[in-house]
Amino acid sequence: MQPIVRLSGIGKTYGAGETAVSALVDAELDVFPGEVLLIEGPSGSGKTTLLSILGLLLRPSAGTMSVHGRDVGKMRESELAAIRASVFGFVFQGFNLFPALTALENVSYPMRLKGTSVKSPEAEARRLLELVGLGERMKHLPADLSGGQKQRVAIARALGGDPPVILGDEPTAALDSKTALAVMELLGSLAKQHGRAVVVVTHDPRLERYADRVVRVEDGRVLAPERPSQRTSLAGHERHAA
Repeated sequence: MQPIVRLSGIGKTYGAGETAVSALVDAELDVFPGEVLLIEGPSGSGKTTLLSILGLLLRPSAGTMSVHGRDVGKMRESELAAIRASVFGFVFQGFNLFPALTALENVSYPMRLKGTSVKSPEAEARRLLELVGLGERMKHLPADLSGGQKQRVAIARALGGDPPVILGDEPTAALDSKTALAVMELLGSLAKQHGRAVVVVTHDPRLERYADRVVRVEDGRVLAPERPSQRTSLAGHERHAA
């Protein structure tokens, strides 16, 4: 199986000279279709930097990166923006919903901005909200939704344009335990039933039951990444037992 995203020898340094700080050092990581990949590590370890580089939000200082086999290292920002819009969907801890827009509008409006090829962003937004279990709440404003419902809207928004990779930066951190696991269950089903890669940065070891792979980042280094086959059977067993 070919990875959607491949990182090789990736480094990221902030500053220069005596004040330089290495956020990532010689990182190696592949992201495969249909898998849930968790990135764990203490605060300041470099895991958010790693996620930002994966999503083309940040350029590395060293190493090579490919998306669908294309080397993105020397691409212009306009080319990177086009790949970012078509390949990646983003889910954040703070939901980042427009408070004056309904759930339906929060999903359809970004699709219009991205210029997706769907004929009707509103119809596609309805389909996505149904997919995440919010068919009866699509006319509600964010203030009228629970935390879990807001995150489901954010996931539906991330799915606009049918990106093959969903990136989550602590997407369950603002949720209670039961809701967090329900959101992770939803992300897992998107990977398994729709073939997307789901990459989640988290501090919560309880989410490991939904993962096909878990990697740790410590002091800017990605430690012993596992191949999907090493965790798939265990993860599947735990999902059914949950």
